[in-house]
Amino acid sequence: MQITDIKIRKLFDDGPMKAIVSITFDYQLAVHDIKVIYARDKYFVVMPSRKNPDETYRDIAHPINAQFRATLEQAVIEAYHKEVELAAQAVDQPATV
Repeated sequence: MQITDIKIRKLFDDGPMKAIVSITFDYQLAVHDIKVIYARDKYFVVMPSRKNPDETYRDIAHPINAQFRATLEQAVIEAYHKEVELAAQAVDQPATV
């Protein structure tokens, strides 16, 4: 299974949650509401989840093994950093009329 698209849906400046992301696999399956979190001096990815009646959370979709989790996390975090860089460049550039 290949990651064929990563879309950064929303960026956040404040708090530990830095972005909400959607990923497409093999041009055929999309997973939405993946979160990029920055805590304890590192970035990591939290898969979409739902709140249970006992106030715990359960993943709706998630990688089955550590190797694919690492691949997914690396791709998402790289896409996040690129989007942050593009956003910073857009702020630094003067508006053209």
